Amino acid sequence: MEELYQERLARYVTAMQNKKPDRVPLRIFAAEFANKYYGINNQEAIQDYNKAFAAVRKCAQDFGWDSVMTNMVAVWAGIVNQLGLEYYQIPGIHLPVELGHQYVEPPDEEGAYMKADEYDLLIESPTEYLASIWIPRVARPIQAFGEPTTYESNMTWLKGGIGMVMYDTAWGKANELLRKECGCVPAIAGILKAPFDILADKLRGFRQVCIDVRRRPDKVQKACEALMPHMLQNALFTADPDKQLPVTVWLHRGTYFSEEMYERFFWPTFKAIIEELWKQSFQTLWYGEGNWGRWLKYTAQLPEGSIIYHVDQENIFEAHEVLGEKFCISGGIPNDLLAMGTPDEVKAYCKKVIDGVAKDGGYIMDASAIIQSDAKVENIKAMTDFTLEYGGY
Repeated sequence: MEELYQERLARYVTAMQNKKPDRVPLRIFAAEFANKYYGINNQEAIQDYNKAFAAVRKCAQDFGWDSVMTNMVAVWAGIVNQLGLEYYQIPGIHLPVELGHQYVEPPDEEGAYMKADEYDLLIESPTEYLASIWIPRVARPIQAFGEPTTYESNMTWLKGGIGMVMYDTAWGKANELLRKECGCVPAIAGILKAPFDILADKLRGFRQVCIDVRRRPDKVQKACEALMPHMLQNALFTADPDKQLPVTVWLHRGTYFSEEMYERFFWPTFKAIIEELWKQSFQTLWYGEGNWGRWLKYTAQLPEGSIIYHVDQENIFEAHEVLGEKFCISGGIPNDLLAMGTPDEVKAYCKKVIDGVAKDGGYIMDASAIIQSDAKVENIKAMTDFTLEYGGY
């Protein structure tokens, strides 16, 4: 297994460096699909992270993938329950057991977790603002600073902290089992979000940010600048000490705005983080959810080799034409094809992508987006088997 692990690691790293390995690597982000394949529902996976880890290992063993995301349960329900978080809906509690967890978008200014007149507080000290104002709003048992403390509030802080330590520690063991039992490489090490996405996701919410960029643009810009060093530090703290596996950034909101706003609010701070990570020899897996094709000219400004560019809904051949000389490309196999197509159709599309993108190396096979429970097992097998058979150099 260790020999197999090292073989797969070399293949994965070589492709990420935009070079030519022995064949196209398979790096699969199997989310709810892994639960379905393992035979558990999403409630079981999100409540018991050991089952979620085991589901991914089962897929890695049976399909023979080179690399996987160790666990695609983005949030363990135990932490949600222990902290009393209100911005998540959990399968089996708020949702049917067959659905994945959902994020509750703040509906309006009154429901926003950060208010419009609180920008200066965030800008002055993001950590102090989050601890004293934001967390008491999203974790209702916690009392806000200045209010009389309660036993429930103190225990919520304590249980939440214990839960975070439990979950974070479990990842190390899961990575070890993935290596020893499956010879499979963890796909990432290190988590990053763009500063603008933090503001638009968890703080103000999308509707409110759409207003803020018009009514208080200077505040939005300064807030992104204030969040930037914290996002960078989080990425460095969780990154691979061997500098082989990439830090991954999940990109959300920047794709929806005009070019003028992208240039002002999203791109400068995000670009600076990636450049600093690269100065310290850490690659970033650019996982743009949605269609990021119109921003390719900006992405091309990044230092050569600094990112692995993952394709979701944009045209993978256009992305390769613009970025392929500088960066490895991954993904691009449509999720709707994996859900509704036939194995022959999947193989034909994989051939088209390998022929058009992977001829000179620098390509990693994966679906366009994380693979959910609607994907057919026979189609995932077709994507895997075809790549193993046809993807050699």
